[in-house]
Amino acid sequence: MSTAVATALVAWGNAWLTGHVGLDEAVDKVEKDAGPQILGGEPAEVTLRRGLGDLRVGGMTALRLALPEPGDPLGLTGPPGLNRAAIEAGAAVVAVLGADRAIGLLPAEDRRGSSYVGIRWTTHDASPAPPDVPSLAEADRQLTLAMRDATEALLTVDDFGGVPPEIADALADMRDPERGGHPLAPGYPARAHRLAALAGRLSLVVELARQMDERGLGIDQMRRRGEALRLLDRAVRRALVAACNSAFDHVP
Repeated sequence: MSTAVATALVAWGNAWLTGHVGLDEAVDKVEKDAGPQILGGEPAEVTLRRGLGDLRVGGMTALRLALPEPGDPLGLTGPPGLNRAAIEAGAAVVAVLGADRAIGLLPAEDRRGSSYVGIRWTTHDASPAPPDVPSLAEADRQLTLAMRDATEALLTVDDFGGVPPEIADALADMRDPERGGHPLAPGYPARAHRLAALAGRLSLVVELARQMDERGLGIDQMRRRGEALRLLDRAVRRALVAACNSAFDHVP
């Protein structure tokens, strides 16, 4: 959930900042699947719509996606407190406010009473320094290589009772660019749309493969499959970050 809601906020937020959609449409898209969202905490919480408007008045020029994991603060440049909190949250959004200021936004489930479920974004100090993330071309190449290795590891395991149909279907979907959905928004380069859609399908492959029964697999087979999935998950995260952060790249 954290990855999906952070991806949506960055994609539609940047579409708004670049003038491709209005603020109301952007917020409606972000809240469509995750529910109502607020920014901040007591007593200063505001709706996401109001919070984004306030950030823009304060100089916000872009939103960046971060998908960090232990030992890999992908998309973040500190401070350490933000990095740790973002790893625990599973994702972060960095609001860039000019050249020398940034704010980190971390998502968490917001439950109130028996029926209200939404997202609360808490704010943290963030470094304005640009992160070391791959370009679209580099992320595309890394994802293609990782996809090839993972497909081979999943589909050529000896002494195994076959790949579950859900994984086989997900792998087949990768050949169809019209399936899987685009988590991005208007204004992004076509390559970013393709890369984000492929990453979304592959993230499902990783999730399903990690639930597979390993009985009947040898130690080397389990090691090979585990390494392939680890590299694929890493490439998927980099692809999503590169795609979402490319709104201002002007790549055809």
